Amino acid sequence: MAPGAHTVAVIGTGKIGELMLSGLLRAGWPAGRLLATTRRQTRAEELATRYGIRVVDNLTAVAEADVLAISVKPQDAGTLLDEVGPKVPADKLVISLCAGLPTSFFGRRLPEGTPVVRVMTNTPALVDQAMTAISAGPYATGAHLSLAEEMFTPLGSTIRVPESQQDAVTALSGSGPAYFYLLVEAMIDAGILLGLPRQVAHELIVQTAIGSAVMLRDSGEHPVKLREAVTSPAGTTISAIRELEKHGVRAALLAALEAARDRAREIAAQSD
Repeated sequence: MAPGAHTVAVIGTGKIGELMLSGLLRAGWPAGRLLATTRRQTRAEELATRYGIRVVDNLTAVAEADVLAISVKPQDAGTLLDEVGPKVPADKLVISLCAGLPTSFFGRRLPEGTPVVRVMTNTPALVDQAMTAISAGPYATGAHLSLAEEMFTPLGSTIRVPESQQDAVTALSGSGPAYFYLLVEAMIDAGILLGLPRQVAHELIVQTAIGSAVMLRDSGEHPVKLREAVTSPAGTTISAIRELEKHGVRAALLAALEAARDRAREIAAQSD
């Protein structure tokens, strides 16, 4: 699919919606084929100035776009669909970026047969390193999934998963960047405690994180093997790992991701 073959409207252009817009533009999508909606006039002016796109009302977006990317907060999705749902022709593709909301939520509020694709991406889209998981709703075909992939591939990597796995995806990679930032923050603080200047600790940890991630991606090795390669007998690393295990870091991560998964389910239940 050539960029610009479809007109795309991002409905509710917050952080994730803006990441999608900027990614499409970087991929060569013509600004004239992109629409955005937002509730605040100041935000509309900001988007129009920054990206050279048209910012329109929701009903205009529904009428003019081939693809509707819904990026409102989950708790606002019902109100939005009450407004625009009956106006959406069943041949338009609806892409949901609303964390926690199943495609069935949209199916009950859109005309019968409307294809819906559920997408979970993350904020590294800002540097074209996102992880985006894509799932088909009941009426979405392989062609619809391919179109969604074409739209999100410029932001990083994409993967197709069954929709039943999307709450786990949300917990693991949707929220995932925050876990890494928290870990890096703690390690920088530890570096300061050990006597390093903050900027030196920051540079050391950030580059170590980047290098480790690239090795994980490119080596094909299991993380256990990579960790063992750093862990010498009676050395510094194993002493540190013993303390991490003693303080239950692994168990805390398991519990944290379960909590995030459960919260995604609660959001869906509350929205219904």
